[in-house]
Amino acid sequence: MSHPTPLSKLPNFDPRQVPVTGVDAHLPAVPVDALTPRALRQRFQTPPPWQPELRQEPRFTDRAPAAAAVLVPLVDRPQGLSVLLTERADHLSTHSGQVAFPGGKVDPDDADAVDAALREAEEEVDLSRRFVDVLGQLPVYVTGTQFIVTPVVAVVQPGFVLRPNPQEVAHAFEVPLSWLMNPAHHRRHRLRWEGQEREWYSMPYVERVRVEAGAGESLPGGEVERFIWGATAGMLRNFYRFLSA
Repeated sequence: MSHPTPLSKLPNFDPRQVPVTGVDAHLPAVPVDALTPRALRQRFQTPPPWQPELRQEPRFTDRAPAAAAVLVPLVDRPQGLSVLLTERADHLSTHSGQVAFPGGKVDPDDADAVDAALREAEEEVDLSRRFVDVLGQLPVYVTGTQFIVTPVVAVVQPGFVLRPNPQEVAHAFEVPLSWLMNPAHHRRHRLRWEGQEREWYSMPYVERVRVEAGAGESLPGGEVERFIWGATAGMLRNFYRFLSA
């Protein structure tokens, strides 16, 4: 069976350059009072009727499907919850250089998807389980590389110190959950490639960074765009649908 070439594998492909076909500013943002740990716990305990918007990407490979899990870590900051994300290392064989949740394949020794997501978060960024309180799961999302991904949503208490594994993670950062749950920041893209229409969401977030000057000092930094797209953006879009239903 022949499958289309993954766009991310093309040497000159840059998702930032693909035209934006729409922005969903007409959709309501999730209210701030629905984005607290207590409100989210209640939502997962008694979910409303809803349907995920995105379930499966076009298949890019003949490999057998593999179960995977990601942790959607919601850090409980004084200013509100923020989503902990990673930028994958450039040398990885799949989804290299992309923004992602901590996660990976479900191993035979994992008890379930939750156990796999927690283990992967520990391995990738050294996020200890003692800081993590699991709220629930979102529907599975099938990537074009045939990973059947279970998103595990959890609240993370501050106090942890991240130590990204350079073999897997180039960078870790946080994005306010309220920003991600505002569809005015959800951009739709479409590209025709190898006879198929490819569509995806992006959520480009501009992070302000500071430059360390040594001796505990820091200098005013600049802005870095963290381009959230593909599977990660798709799962976040489903999270929006879950919270706005």
